[in-house]
Amino acid sequence: GAAEGDHMSLHHSEETHRQLVERIPSVTGKDLKEWFSTLENGPSLLRFDEKVNWLRDQYDIAHGHATAIVHEFDKKRAAHKLQ
Repeated sequence: GAAEGDHMSLHHSEETHRQLVERIPSVTGKDLKEWFSTLENGPSLLRFDEKVNWLRDQYDIAHGHATAIVHEFDKKRAAHKLQ
């Protein structure tokens, strides 16, 4: 809808994001833990959108799912750094 264009954030609403995350295993055939290790073992891409594009190119997954995976990955890494 029009409202989506109003904020310039890459991220979906929390609810949309959660729904995407829940669907990732059935849609992609891998759960989040597997995707996290895929990203960890992949090229050391620094920027959010580079990681998203790499997942899309390598694994042919939808932009929304790639974004959700990278967002969760970054949140998890940030949490680790804070401890």
